[in-house]
Amino acid sequence: MGSGSASVSNLKNAIIAFLVPLPSILFYLSFLSAINGTVADPKSSSFWSMLWGWCHHHPLLLANVLFFFNVNLLFWIIGTIQSSHWMIDPYWTVIPVMLVHYYSAHPLAQYHWWRSRIVILLTWLWSIRLIHNYFRREKWQWGAREDWRFTDMSQQYKRNWWWASFFAIYVPQQVFLIGLSLPFYVIHSVNQPLSMWDLVAIVVCVSGIVIAYFADTQLYNFVSRNDKLKGLDKPVVPVLDNGLWYYSRHPNYFGEQLWWWGLVVFAWNLGYGWTFIGALANTMCLTYVTKLVEDRMLKQDHRKEAYSLYQKTTSVWVPWFKSSPLELKSKNA
Repeated sequence: MGSGSASVSNLKNAIIAFLVPLPSILFYLSFLSAINGTVADPKSSSFWSMLWGWCHHHPLLLANVLFFFNVNLLFWIIGTIQSSHWMIDPYWTVIPVMLVHYYSAHPLAQYHWWRSRIVILLTWLWSIRLIHNYFRREKWQWGAREDWRFTDMSQQYKRNWWWASFFAIYVPQQVFLIGLSLPFYVIHSVNQPLSMWDLVAIVVCVSGIVIAYFADTQLYNFVSRNDKLKGLDKPVVPVLDNGLWYYSRHPNYFGEQLWWWGLVVFAWNLGYGWTFIGALANTMCLTYVTKLVEDRMLKQDHRKEAYSLYQKTTSVWVPWFKSSPLELKSKNA
């Protein structure tokens, strides 16, 4: 693909990405306007008034309905047309921001002002970090490629991928993102004074953001350095094992988990500990993703031996001290 056609494709994908959330945004603004009495009378028995009444009384269900039609269906249609389901990756970082503002603006919302603003600020920081890492990794292009896991699945399903992709990619995204964002709903449904547990939650969330940022930056520098070595026809470094990666094989995943479990602490403090189900499901999913990533590394001949040793000496997620070769020998003796 030439630079001209690549630029056109990049611009087209950017426009699509900015326009695609408009249906949900416009619908929600219409709902808020109607509830405020500027568009329709909520006491009326008309279709629209009944619809606005349902939206008013079921904020969590409304979030799911909007997600289903605007993300599951619309993203799937666009991805099928483009033969690339790239858009869910950048929107993974945007949807939680939209959800936290959705819950805070809903007419039934009641919350402690400081807790709400702290969580909104933290969510923006998390999102900016992740979206920066996404575009940095993708060389500041929109939709240049889709997740390699989606590509692998498309090769498995082949001609059935057009419909299977809806259930393999988008339905799980709704389960994960709505589930992970349940603490946002709780935080904007309960008005209780701040406590020490809020401070604990803040520390956990900030720690997760910081750890993930440094881990992803170290990974980006490692990949960039290897790309330069390839360009010079020099051997690449097989394994990243310095910085945070010296203590953990997936410190970026560990940081991401800390962020979501920190939000659970906010909700648990408000008496809704059951919201951990979203973070737990995501942790279980990342466990599977970790296996996929490591299996992929071991299939690369130039990395296989070094990465196999790296697996034996280095913690999977939680940063910890390395096992020395002597310790490994004593364990295997």
